[in-house]
Amino acid sequence: MSLRLVPVIFAQAREFITDWHRHHRPPQGHKFSLGIAEGDVLVGVAVVGRPVARMLDDGHTLEVTRVAVADAVPNGCSMLNAAAWRAAKAFGYRQLVTYTQHGESGASLRAAGWRVVAARPPTPGWSRPARPRADHIARLRWQPRH
Repeated sequence: MSLRLVPVIFAQAREFITDWHRHHRPPQGHKFSLGIAEGDVLVGVAVVGRPVARMLDDGHTLEVTRVAVADAVPNGCSMLNAAAWRAAKAFGYRQLVTYTQHGESGASLRAAGWRVVAARPPTPGWSRPARPRADHIARLRWQPRH
């Protein structure tokens, strides 16, 4: 399998995430998206946006908010995470973060040169009548090694 990076527009990324992401809906916005293709077939996407955590939204930090890869695409997540960091640096950003949920191995992030920098506990009671949400579960914050 020969994978190559390809540009994707946000609408393409959202559609791919709807079809392939294991547990999240597409994000509402982004700074940029990128994809990987095998031939002319899109087989993975990454969406990078502003950090969800307000304290990280300093103008110099971005967050990989979604990565989705079709089944049987080895190393796709690693390729997308590594490319997202290269692109963020090229835009002048100093930091990129992403999260894994409790129980996810993070193998693709480690393979892309990322490391765990924080453990975040579950956040109970996040749901409000005006914006119902499922309570969060424990997660790890990752950053690329510089």
